[in-house]
Amino acid sequence: MMRIGICAPSTPFTREDAARFSALAANTQPTAELVFHDQCFAEAGHFAGSDVERLEAFVGLANDSEFEAVWFVRGGYGACRIAQDAVAALKSSAGDKIYMGYSDAGNLLGALYGAQIGRVCHGPMPADIRRDGGEAAVLRALDWMLHASPQSLEPQLQAGTKYAAFNLMTLAMMVGTPLMPDLKNHVLILEEVSEYLYGYDRAFFHVTSHLQTAGLAGLRLGRVSDVPENDRPFGENAEEIARRWCARTGIDYLGRADIGHDADNRIVPFGLATFNAAP
Repeated sequence: MMRIGICAPSTPFTREDAARFSALAANTQPTAELVFHDQCFAEAGHFAGSDVERLEAFVGLANDSEFEAVWFVRGGYGACRIAQDAVAALKSSAGDKIYMGYSDAGNLLGALYGAQIGRVCHGPMPADIRRDGGEAAVLRALDWMLHASPQSLEPQLQAGTKYAAFNLMTLAMMVGTPLMPDLKNHVLILEEVSEYLYGYDRAFFHVTSHLQTAGLAGLRLGRVSDVPENDRPFGENAEEIARRWCARTGIDYLGRADIGHDADNRIVPFGLATFNAAP
């Protein structure tokens, strides 16, 4: 039995969705014991409780040796407000865990990875059960946590290569801050959702400008979805923008990747891949 603690570093979840998720897991992955921290359901304006409540919930789960994984319930906004203090409060027991999430949770994933704490993964969250086809997403994540199933991984991961994955806008706010990990010799994988292409272009400029001397092994682009219509066509698509900024900053563009804000989101463990994802 794997005990998995679930907390909300950013925005709240609902008890109804938690019950639905727990029932799905109990029927399909009976060796997983899911524990939703009550903080997941707290509300303080935009946030899942105050900064102190969100900090204490995460630190409590991470430092508790009875949990083998900490799963971030959803994104939104708020993790950057607690990430630095949270990592500073972690004990040695926090280093033995899997940490999984994406989107705004990238702030904590980056801070944990930079501090070399735990096994950090960009991957589905319990809130994905709300999506069309979302049951497959959350079961994919559980399959990775419980069984390290290679079928759950982004299919182009290669043994012997280092990886990290982020939402573009989240990473754009992280570069230049204490939350940003060292990505030397890593393939960086980026995805985005619900951003005008001019904003996406601006964020790519910011990120690649910061990382052009970071020694990246290359950059791959996940899905860029739900792009709003501007009042006039931007003139480039998402991949053309990525290719242009990579070319201007000397970062190798390595093609597309199977991650995104959707039910098909695959898992990218940070750091050195130990086996090929594809069979």
